Amino acid sequence: MFFDSQPGVITELLTGRSLASREIISRTAGRTARFQTAGLCRGDRVFVQYGNKPEFFVDLLAVWYSGASLVPIDSRLTAYEVENLARAVAPRFMLTDSPADAAILSGLTALGVQVIDTRDWDDRHFPSAFPMRCQTYLDDEALILFTSGSTGIPKGVVHTHRSLRARWFSLREALGIEAHHRTLCLLPTHFGHGLICNSLFPWLAGQHLVIAPPFSTTALMQLGAVIDEHKITFLSSVPSMWGLALKASKPPLGKTLRRVHCGSAPLSAHLWRQIQQWSGTNEVFNAYGITETGSWVAGTSVAGFVPEDGLVGVPWGAVIKILKSADAGAPFDVDLQCRAEEPGYIWLNTPALMRGYHAQPELTDQVISGGWFFTGDIGVADQRGWLYLKGREREEINKGGMKIYPADIDAVAERFDRTREVCAFALEDPLYGQSLAMAIVLQDDADATVRELHAWMKVHLADYKVPLHWYRVESLPRNSRGKVSRKDVAAFCAQRLPLDLQTILKAK
Repeated sequence: MFFDSQPGVITELLTGRSLASREIISRTAGRTARFQTAGLCRGDRVFVQYGNKPEFFVDLLAVWYSGASLVPIDSRLTAYEVENLARAVAPRFMLTDSPADAAILSGLTALGVQVIDTRDWDDRHFPSAFPMRCQTYLDDEALILFTSGSTGIPKGVVHTHRSLRARWFSLREALGIEAHHRTLCLLPTHFGHGLICNSLFPWLAGQHLVIAPPFSTTALMQLGAVIDEHKITFLSSVPSMWGLALKASKPPLGKTLRRVHCGSAPLSAHLWRQIQQWSGTNEVFNAYGITETGSWVAGTSVAGFVPEDGLVGVPWGAVIKILKSADAGAPFDVDLQCRAEEPGYIWLNTPALMRGYHAQPELTDQVISGGWFFTGDIGVADQRGWLYLKGREREEINKGGMKIYPADIDAVAERFDRTREVCAFALEDPLYGQSLAMAIVLQDDADATVRELHAWMKVHLADYKVPLHWYRVESLPRNSRGKVSRKDVAAFCAQRLPLDLQTILKAK
């Protein structure tokens, strides 16, 4: 279960509360006893609605010891979204550490999911008496991480204990563990970046993990002081976090920070240099990762690199090929490999590859060919073999490191009874990198209809998924085959003014 004899210390940033390694193991025994007494068995699944807290990591271990898999979900999801995910994976339990939302409780109960408020548990009564024999095998399912489909068909990435360990061992080989001695996590733990790499990689290797609320404004505005107070040696990040940190926080003075990763979104050379200057270390690595490959799969851990737009660097526990083909349905053919400096499609081969998308073998077959994974990204390899990103083929919208899938937005808006057509798309955003927009064709032009659609979407979508920019159009542009392209819709709407949504929503 651990890389060393025990996990590291966990400290909760906001409260200063810490769990020592022995206490974590003791509480894990207590939680495991609770779960197994409640009927949790090998092969079951458990939703966890809270993250970025010490108890989340204790519960993760207890679920794994029970032979079950963990499904972390975003606490901001609506009842509709949670139910949709529950229908897909049929969890036995959902764990919460606050009073359950009545709508969520009702919906999950109807689906046969037991909602457990873990605040009622006192783990101190279950320490040494419970035998801590792990029920998990290497090829058992360990995590399901949803990358889309909270409203449509869920796309859940399934990782086994074997694929996760492959990622952690490869990172230890490529990066070492010393720089991660005291790690700060400011990222959400329901995504691969924050959970698999930023948190579990160092913590399960016995390193001290300091956990903060995801994207905490308070922590970012005091980031230098936080680094100094907790003697942080490593943190990972996304580019959008640095807009606030560089503006509001004084740099750290203690010179403990050895390494910074920045991933999940494109990192410009300009911002890269700013982070280096602020942090006091040149080891600011652009980390390239995909949930399907256990997150970090490459980065700039090379001597003497100079920040460049698009520079990624070298593989971490993977083989990277740039091919002329994007067809996962065809046999993988290395003869289609691009020459140095020739752009093509990025394919990865790694033992940390997911088992597949949960209950979607057809979707899995679209991205995996002969063990090679098609990333959907466009890149080049230079004469040194260093990887550069040049573009993306994937549809997801990257809002400050939070991935939003436009098809999810379409699915909700289309269910509104006065929607004729809808197409969500990305807009460039100076703060978040990308923001979310939507073109809509409604049955009528009444502002009241817009207000009702907005209310409908607020009920069915987490707040961060509701588009900020709405374009009311008579029809959506189509290509020669009659299909709607999000890129074409974005260009079409760029010539128009969006609705004054704020004024419309205020009107009665």
